[in-house]
Amino acid sequence: MRVYIIQPTHFAAPFQKTLFKTKKRDLLPLTLPYLAALVPEGIEVRVTDEQVQDWDPHAPCDCVFLSVHILNSLHAYEIADFYRRKGIPVIMGGPHCTFYGDEVLEHADAIAVGEGETLVPEILEDLAGGSLKRRYQAPGLHDLVGLPFPRHDLIDRSTLSRFQTVAVQTTRGCPYRCEFCAERYYLGEQYRMRPVEEVIEEIRAGGSRQIFFADSTFVGNRSRTMELMEQLIPLKIRWSTLWNAHRVLDLELMELAKKSGLLHINMGVESIKPETLKGMHKSTTPAYRLEEMVRILRRLDISFSFNLIFGWDTDRLEDFQTTLDFLNRNKVHVAFFNVFSPHKGTKIYDRFLAEGRLRDEKNMGRWPGVIAEIHPKNFTAEELEQGIEAMYRGFYSWGSILRRLPVPKSKASIASWVMNLSQRKMAHEKSNRTNFDGI
Repeated sequence: MRVYIIQPTHFAAPFQKTLFKTKKRDLLPLTLPYLAALVPEGIEVRVTDEQVQDWDPHAPCDCVFLSVHILNSLHAYEIADFYRRKGIPVIMGGPHCTFYGDEVLEHADAIAVGEGETLVPEILEDLAGGSLKRRYQAPGLHDLVGLPFPRHDLIDRSTLSRFQTVAVQTTRGCPYRCEFCAERYYLGEQYRMRPVEEVIEEIRAGGSRQIFFADSTFVGNRSRTMELMEQLIPLKIRWSTLWNAHRVLDLELMELAKKSGLLHINMGVESIKPETLKGMHKSTTPAYRLEEMVRILRRLDISFSFNLIFGWDTDRLEDFQTTLDFLNRNKVHVAFFNVFSPHKGTKIYDRFLAEGRLRDEKNMGRWPGVIAEIHPKNFTAEELEQGIEAMYRGFYSWGSILRRLPVPKSKASIASWVMNLSQRKMAHEKSNRTNFDGI
């Protein structure tokens, strides 16, 4: 059997069919090589990362697997429809199948809902036996013990930058319960951790000195994270990850993180307003200590970024400028400004739907860029978009960059400069790209 696994790209601009493409990836993606690793031995596997490659419509294959999330779903359907017209079975998996299963089945022969460790072998066995089912549901949550290492050997190295970063997953799930987050509905309520020794072995096998830990929250369990970071020290790597803001106040943890090679942390701060954070159930962001956190990170010479959300019911028009002033005054290295958009599957989505506050329910999340998908409470949707676009332009102006960033002497300070220049280019070219690529 010959399996073709494709990670579709997405459309480059709202309501246009031009595909988003880049020449190289700085981050070696995790999804493609890991899905390939789940394919049993004896089965031929081919992979395509469509962001940096064109998928080959003439490549011989007996089935196609597509990794689908909401942003690339419309284009994924186009690829799926092409193969189904040729009589080649198409299987779709990914978070999108959890919330839009019936829609996906209009374009797929089968969908996989849940984690793939048991599903991929089962689907391929059914395909070989001519008994493919329409829906496959993972029987439970994997304990993350004995996971296969990603098949990096299948990735075309010419699509990667010279100094690429490798994605490694050490946990799944999140122990926190933010009101807007849908992740626990497809990754489960339990925070699960891989054995430390297996994580270290995967890093050694990969051979890269630049690692991105692709966890929802890297420090969901403090003692286990301390153990992992201790074992990272001899590897002499540089690593980045997602980090809960309140963990910055733990000086013992931060000093060990720095010693183990921490380069950059991205924090879901979400807001600087206590009332907004309370409404979000964002217990991991202590608003009154944000300035202290920034001082700690700057003293330790750790590159950092804030993720911020606007459009919550407690937000007001003046909060755009107030937040921008706060970021500039405290010399925050990097910031991403996001429009609040309820995720299907969450209670807050159901509430906004019932209140008639979703502007275009069918297309929510399907297009890149700054798009107000709700009717905010205290200003218009147009003012929400304009406010965020103005923040990008202001925060990534040359004046702001020069005032905020340290002299680029260390690797961490250089990383912050590189991210600022990248975001400045996006903001001023209106490229509709305002955040990290998917992995």
